[in-house]
Amino acid sequence: MAKKNPKELIQKSQDAVLVDFYADWCGPCQTMDPIIAEVLDELGGKIKLLKINVDKHPQLAQQFAVRSIPHYALFKRGKILWRKGGIMTKKDLNQSLKAFC
Repeated sequence: MAKKNPKELIQKSQDAVLVDFYADWCGPCQTMDPIIAEVLDELGGKIKLLKINVDKHPQLAQQFAVRSIPHYALFKRGKILWRKGGIMTKKDLNQSLKAFC
């Protein structure tokens, strides 16, 4: 996604946006990266990805009550449709997101 204001992207996107709250030092976050990429690819681009580094955007993490990472939230037009923290299997992530496509 374009490097716009992340909060603006979340609120204005007509598409579903999966927000990945992460940090560069987070091992589980790195483990999830290829899983997220595969699942979104399999969903045919119907869900966009927005990665938010909690070290660079602590106010956004706080606003969305992100207490641990990795943490995922699916938004559409600024509304949270689904959220989950921690490592997930590809199957679980796919099933969770497919419901919103």
